[in-house]
Parts: sequence; C-alpha cells; structure tokens
Amino acid sequence: MENQQSTAPPPAPTNHQAPGRGFIGQIFLNADGLRAGWRLLLYVALVAGLFLGLKTLSMQFRKSTPGIFSLGNLFLSEVIGFVSAFGAAAVMSFLEHRPVGLYGLPVHQAFGKLFWQGCLMGLLEVSLLIACIAAFGGYSFGTLELHGVGLIHWAVLWSLCLLFVGLFEEFLFRGYTLFTLNSGIGFWPASVVLSLLFAAVHLQNNGEGLIGVASVFVVGVLWCFTVRRTGSLWFAVGMHAAFDFGETFLYSVPDSGMLLPGHLSGANLHGPAWLTGGSVGPEASLFDFLILFVLFFVIHRLYPANPPHPASTAGVYSTSSDANTSFTP
Repeated sequence: MENQQSTAPPPAPTNHQAPGRGFIGQIFLNADGLRAGWRLLLYVALVAGLFLGLKTLSMQFRKSTPGIFSLGNLFLSEVIGFVSAFGAAAVMSFLEHRPVGLYGLPVHQAFGKLFWQGCLMGLLEVSLLIACIAAFGGYSFGTLELHGVGLIHWAVLWSLCLLFVGLFEEFLFRGYTLFTLNSGIGFWPASVVLSLLFAAVHLQNNGEGLIGVASVFVVGVLWCFTVRRTGSLWFAVGMHAAFDFGETFLYSVPDSGMLLPGHLSGANLHGPAWLTGGSVGPEASLFDFLILFVLFFVIHRLYPANPPHPASTAGVYSTSSDANTSFTP
C-alpha cells in the first residue's frame, strides 16, 4: 500500500495576522485590512484637514474680535467641528465599505427616543447636582436676568449651540474613534484612552482645574458605557447637551470653568470648592462624582446587556453580552 500524505488544511491565521505578506505588510495590515492605528491616524488627518479648511473659509465671511465672546462664533465653530468629524467618518466609511451609521449616529435614530431619554438624564443629573449644592448652602439662584422675548431668544440659541457641542464632542471622542480603537485594543481600554484625551482637551478652558478634568474623564467613561448599552451615540449626545444647557443657561453657573453670557439668572456659588466646584463649576463638586457613579448603576439597570430588540441593524453596536468586552466592528 502506498503511503498517503496528509491533506489536512493548514491552520487558519488569527485575526491579527496578515497571511502571505512581508514584514512591511505586517506593520500596516492584518487579516481585516488596514490596522486600527493607521485607520485612526488617517481619520485624524482628515478631520484636521476638513476643520482647518472650513475654518479658513468661514473667516473670509465672518470676522471675530479677539477677547470678545460671540455666541455666533462659538456656534459656527461647533458646527464646523461636527461637520469635520462626521465628514471624515463618511470618507472612512466609503474606504472601509461600511455604513456611516455604524460609527454611532444612525440616521434612523436621529433625535428619537434615545436622544430625548439622554436629555432627560442630563437635566436630572444637573438638577440633582445643583439641589445637593444648594442644600448645603452653596448655591443661590439670584434674580432673573432675562424676560419675555429675550428669555426665549437665549434659550433657543443656547439649545442649538449646545446641541452641536454634544454632537461634535461625542462623535469625535466616542464615534469613529471608539469604534475603530475598540477593534484594535478592546472596548474598555479604548474607552479609557479616549476619555483621557477628552479630559485633557478641557484643560485649555480658562478656569478649568484638575478636579474638573477628573470629572470630565469619569463622565467620558460613562458616555462610552451608554454607547455600549444603547447601541448608539444619540443617548450620550442628548445627555451631554442637556447637562451643559442646565449649567450654562438654566442654573447660570460656570461650565468647565467658563461663565458665559445669556444666562437665566444672576446665580451665585459660595462655599468650599469641594462643595461648589470652585472656578470650574458644579461638575467639579464632590457631589457630581457621587451622582456619576450612581448613574453607572442606573444605566446598567435601564439598558441591560441583552436588549430585547435585535442589535445587529446598521449603525448599532453589538451589546449582546457583558462577557464580550468589545462590540463587533
């Protein structure tokens, strides 16, 4: 009888190997294509290019006076930021052959139930925070500074402006970036890295401090958690925008170290920094940390790891199991 050679197929390559490629190919590619780190670098370059281009173009039509606050300029900057971040993701979706909604903002969910649930959560958080500070004598509402048409005018303007703050910051730090970095290092390491970057960016705000930055980091991780549990960014966008609206307009206190014009009342914070947050504002209060940790539990209970509806539709992250620490790109 002739000896027969084994015809068993060779073992399949792992997810992190690029079969049949040389050393250079291994640096840039894996079995899924371009490695996550290189995709992130390309995305950042696209965002920067779009932002600088649109900003330069806008400056040709709108002049600003240095040192003078302009809500119009702030609004325009946030719109440009969001258009740049989302536009770059649209380019990457074309290159990666994925629907752009997969990166966190599916159009069919736009301003739907998750968004309004997030708005409610953000208003509840800031209201509870202010109530705790006031209960210990650290906050007074003061007298109304806006009335009638002026009140409606500023309320609408701040609502629109802070909506785009939420859209821009959430998509930049928890949209394409979280989706892609997750595919490289896993969901929770990606959440920590991006939340650290999110916190570091806030250091440039006048009046910001280390305690405030720590609070920004914790809320960044919380918003990553909401992405994991809800399957999209719409909840986080609503919560982010509503919390900022509560600080900036409704309760008229500093937001990340900035006390901005067009607020509802002449409110005052008085007392120790651990209570009021000092120059940073209530988000640096000890109470905010306590509330944020409670919110982790609330989100855990409201949005279970195994949702009753399918989590495989376009634009929805996989949240099928807590044991699986990364959603499927």
